[in-house]
Amino acid sequence: LVKIDDLVWGVPLIVLIMAAGIFLTCRVKLLQVFHLPKALKFMFKNEKDGVGEVSSFGALCTALSATIGTGNIVGVAGAVVIGGPGALFWMILVALLGMATKYAETVMSLKYRVQSKDGRMLGGAMYALERGLGQKWLGVLFALLASLAAFGIGCMTQANSISTACYENFGIPSWITGIFIAV
Repeated sequence: LVKIDDLVWGVPLIVLIMAAGIFLTCRVKLLQVFHLPKALKFMFKNEKDGVGEVSSFGALCTALSATIGTGNIVGVAGAVVIGGPGALFWMILVALLGMATKYAETVMSLKYRVQSKDGRMLGGAMYALERGLGQKWLGVLFALLASLAAFGIGCMTQANSISTACYENFGIPSWITGIFIAV
């Protein structure tokens, strides 16, 4: 399991992610740098001709809530402790390249979204995989794996942090906190 983990999460993945970020940054012609003022302006002010169910600010909050988590908070502190101040340079560089990746992901989600029977828009990576690549099984597989991953990287991490804090500070057993969170 450790060998597989090292292979998947090791140097090959880092190289692949960085290469994708560099490719997309070149492809969108440094959009994340040159269009930053416009992005900041539309963060709080809706476009006049914009249509949809969610405001620009609501879309920003939704995107941030799906992107930022415990790993971003603990990860930054851990990286600085382990790697020193030089780790900040690499985090900034990866964040800059990650902006192009996030932009490409969002554009694909919008391009391949569908309208439900009740008129709502549905989109995301599973629709981009299904409709963009023409492989329905990839979209289904992504949705299933993302559902499973949500427990391990989202719910379980948060619940563990909450139950540990409650136990260490108030002496509340973890199983009681777990039931409370589940309810």
